[in-house]
Amino acid sequence: MTAPIDPQQPAAPTGRVRRRHRVTFFGLLGELLITAGVLVLLFLGWQIWWNSLVLAGSQTSAAQEQSQKWLDEATKSPSPTPAPDADPTQPAPPPVLSEPADYQPFAVIYIPRLGADWKRTIRETVDTERVLNSYDAGVGHYKGTAMPGQVGNFAVAGHDSGWGNTFIDLSKLHIGDRIYVQTKDGWYTYTFRNFEYVQPSAVGVILPVPRQPDATPIDKLMTITTCNPPFHAGERLIAYNVFQSYAPTSEVPSEIAAAVAANGG
Repeated sequence: MTAPIDPQQPAAPTGRVRRRHRVTFFGLLGELLITAGVLVLLFLGWQIWWNSLVLAGSQTSAAQEQSQKWLDEATKSPSPTPAPDADPTQPAPPPVLSEPADYQPFAVIYIPRLGADWKRTIRETVDTERVLNSYDAGVGHYKGTAMPGQVGNFAVAGHDSGWGNTFIDLSKLHIGDRIYVQTKDGWYTYTFRNFEYVQPSAVGVILPVPRQPDATPIDKLMTITTCNPPFHAGERLIAYNVFQSYAPTSEVPSEIAAAVAANGG
């Protein structure tokens, strides 16, 4: 049986009374730090992933345009025939470009091991903002080092991570992998030889004979430098490559024929 309501009896509380927490300095500071941490993580995600993805696409497109331009020019102006007194049993020495002006694009590099459509424009100097971080390059040439096909050391650099992730997979190269460098004069093929891990101060790796300042160069080398490990800059990863052959622009290397054909598509 339900008891009657007594109007003189105070109503029982319907729920627990909540106490208001006092806002303290350290509590507020903690919340601000958590918020700042989330914002930093979002920025790093944008910088490392999304921004690099956009830059990689832009750098690839720029390389495609530059490569196609040289292909079109070669169609209009075929490569010159060898001199009459040249020995037909010996390969003619490859043409060597003069060192270009600072920031000028002069080559496109193809490395199939880094992706079927991987390509980047090479510009003069390794300036960070105008070359390595740019939307239309990604690879820079160490000023004063050899040019493609020249005796000495053709040395280039690019980021491993961020700003297009240019050489993030460089460590995946296998001995004998081919690297193709296209200029207005044709195709210069190098083969990968070995890696070396060095400190950032080891500038001797880009000497005409790496690490031997007093030696006279007799080989045609190509040296690629990048940071290591990915997302850090504690050391440098060096990839040494040896010149293998030269071919005029019209003779596109078969390994990258599909990637080159896509340039005009």
